[in-house]
Amino acid sequence: MKTLIVYSSQSENTKKLADTIYEGMEGETDIFPVDEAPSSQGYDLTAVGFWLMAGKPDPKTSEYLAKTGKGDRLFLFATHGAAAGSDHVKNATNHAISLTNEADIAGIFTCQGEVNPKVLEKVKQKPEPPVWIADADQAVGHPNEDDFSALKQVITQLK
Repeated sequence: MKTLIVYSSQSENTKKLADTIYEGMEGETDIFPVDEAPSSQGYDLTAVGFWLMAGKPDPKTSEYLAKTGKGDRLFLFATHGAAAGSDHVKNATNHAISLTNEADIAGIFTCQGEVNPKVLEKVKQKPEPPVWIADADQAVGHPNEDDFSALKQVITQLK
């Protein structure tokens, strides 16, 4: 299987997940930051990783996802400050899927990622802090070994 891994990472959290996928894939595997990523054409699977910005995939990843479509098999993965399984995360992943122009979604994995303290302070100063701010303390130390282990379990099913 020929796999492409594309990721955007503001604080290295999503990159850690991308590296975990890279290490766990069999066959030919390429990995690129989203800024340097080639088209998904010619790959059997493209894993696309992102962080959340305003409840959606970051802008660079959103642009990349919009270039995918029918015939592409995608695995989406993301890190976020919000609680796992929260409406905030569900809405963000649904938005990511809507950008793919009907690509085949092979799977989705998300986990909390520690939010940069400077970003956290800035966000807390907003007149209306985002909904995920209450969950940010629980994101400290993530992704962790449990997250990596869970991701490895998921990617074994993609082979």
